[in-house]
Amino acid sequence: MARTNRQLRLARRPSEMVDETTFELVEEPVPELADGEYLVRHAYLSIDPTQRIWIRAEPSYLPPVEIGEVMRSGAIGEVVESRAADVPVGSIVTGLLGWQEYSVVGPGAAANVLPSGLPLRKMMGVLGATGITAYFGMLEVGQPEAGDTVVVSGAAGATGSVAAQIAKIHGCRVIGIAGGPEKCGWLRDACGLDATIDYKSEDIDARLGELAPEGVDVLFENVGGKSLDTVLRHLAMNARIALCGAIGSYNDLEHADPIRNYMELVVKRARLQGFIVLDWLDRFPEAVMQLAAWEAEGKIAWRDTIVEGLERAPEALNMLFRGENQGKLLVQVGPDPTA
Repeated sequence: MARTNRQLRLARRPSEMVDETTFELVEEPVPELADGEYLVRHAYLSIDPTQRIWIRAEPSYLPPVEIGEVMRSGAIGEVVESRAADVPVGSIVTGLLGWQEYSVVGPGAAANVLPSGLPLRKMMGVLGATGITAYFGMLEVGQPEAGDTVVVSGAAGATGSVAAQIAKIHGCRVIGIAGGPEKCGWLRDACGLDATIDYKSEDIDARLGELAPEGVDVLFENVGGKSLDTVLRHLAMNARIALCGAIGSYNDLEHADPIRNYMELVVKRARLQGFIVLDWLDRFPEAVMQLAAWEAEGKIAWRDTIVEGLERAPEALNMLFRGENQGKLLVQVGPDPTA
């Protein structure tokens, strides 16, 4: 049966937020499969802040997406045709499959076949790359100890919320920084955080003085800029900072807020370490198994936001930077066989 694939390809590199000129919507026939290949019909596309980095001209931890290429992203879907003996029709596959409705996947591709019966949305959220990032970033870089005071910025996001709850599981007192009363309430009520700071209506500096008078032992940083600079003033001796990202500056690097309080790292003998989740690629199964156990035990709450339609993927990316999503942000482009 002939199939048509819709794709979003990078048309130009934006200087700020993406807009209607950043990507081009293209339709093309799905090619015939070669031996060893299989066809994945995407159900969900992952929307992540790092995608804004990938469309710059400068390389990061991955090469930049080139003009005319399908926009890189994580995706998950179902195999609907196969000429690969070990990947039957009906298999669930996830990987860097891009902003499109179908992928032809062959040997050596950045894709993995998942065990059957797992909910796709959960596999893209708490048990996916964002949950795994939280797991290794908090435990391997942050190294929380029972009784520590832990601060998480961007705490209501897909990564931040899991990182905060992992710290709670390890006996820490956790303060989440998030935007708006609804997100802060969810962090306290559903995630069990000890306190929250609403950066939209509260002074982070003053609130940290009240909530962490002995200082911050671990900071899981997702925002950067003023948020990071403020928390630096409240570090405890030998504090650890896990630098996961800096979403506050991704759209406008030239005007990013300066970091002025970096000497606090010297005074407090603190450690600031950036990390990429791919550093622990060989340990992903360990993280997924532990996260799944915690989630099944009710120790980790999660939620997601679903946007319908491939053509809305650029709009969804901007939603991240406006703080309009709740938890993991996904674009649904096809049926979910596990729904």
